[in-house]
Amino acid sequence: MSSVLIRPPLPVFEALLVPYRSMSPRGAGAVAGVLVAISMTVGLRFLLLGAWPVLVFSLLEVPLLGLLLAINLRRARANELILLTRQTITVTQTDPGGRRESFSLPAAWLQVSLEGGAGGSRLMLSSRGHGREIGAFLHEPDRALLFEALRRAMNEARNPDFDNPQLRDV
Repeated sequence: MSSVLIRPPLPVFEALLVPYRSMSPRGAGAVAGVLVAISMTVGLRFLLLGAWPVLVFSLLEVPLLGLLLAINLRRARANELILLTRQTITVTQTDPGGRRESFSLPAAWLQVSLEGGAGGSRLMLSSRGHGREIGAFLHEPDRALLFEALRRAMNEARNPDFDNPQLRDV
């Protein structure tokens, strides 16, 4: 009995998209610590001057600051993996909570478009009437670069360059 090894198709293009976040968790902790120290210093100063309501507001803004920094760090965990083979394009989107959603479209009918609007552009993948947006969290220049890279990869997948050494001298 012989076994048959089936290999998955080789990728023509692969990209992992992650949202840009300039602050690491360690940096967020440092910023939070500095702002808490400033807020408490101001609050205590006003308490000593007799304006105790300022301390109450200083104590309320500290948890709000922590919540906003936590939301920012959580959103940084989102990503999209784009994998283009000669047969299909597969996009796996991971939300900040870690839930994954994946969709595939046939590459033969695939169209990539950069739709512009008043609020910015949208990078759309469509095939036979089914379309999805990708890279929604990217900045405009990065979205345009992804669009060009995908178009170039699709062109290379549809028009392969076969290098046959026997035909070089013909």
